[in-house]
Amino acid sequence: MKRLIRDYFIIVLALYFVNQIAKGMVFSNGYYTFLTACAYLTFAMVFGKPVINLLLLPLNLVTFGLFRWVSSAVALYIVSLLVKQFRIEYFLFSGYSSKWFDIPVINVKGLWAFIGFSFLLSMIVSFLHWLRK
Repeated sequence: MKRLIRDYFIIVLALYFVNQIAKGMVFSNGYYTFLTACAYLTFAMVFGKPVINLLLLPLNLVTFGLFRWVSSAVALYIVSLLVKQFRIEYFLFSGYSSKWFDIPVINVKGLWAFIGFSFLLSMIVSFLHWLRK
């Protein structure tokens, strides 16, 4: 139970940061929908992600684990089906420029939007788990 609550708060923080970094996630009823989507996403990540990773095991073995974030895309898609007020319409990252490197503007729709958000969500969740330890 303690792990589930901890994971819920990590998902809340990660989804908030993802929503601030990239645009395209729509929460129709505001905070209520946001917290509901986080609860469903927590259950999808804790209980569904191991099953999805097992199904994607051959692909993960061939790519040396590079496609583990695909399970986050599937979890986001499942949550968007279950929570009617939550949807992903597009993925818009406005870019980043610094002295050392540039990240261009990324604007995609459809399946690529789920993949973009899942990649960003996986990175932030992994970082927050690393910070917790």
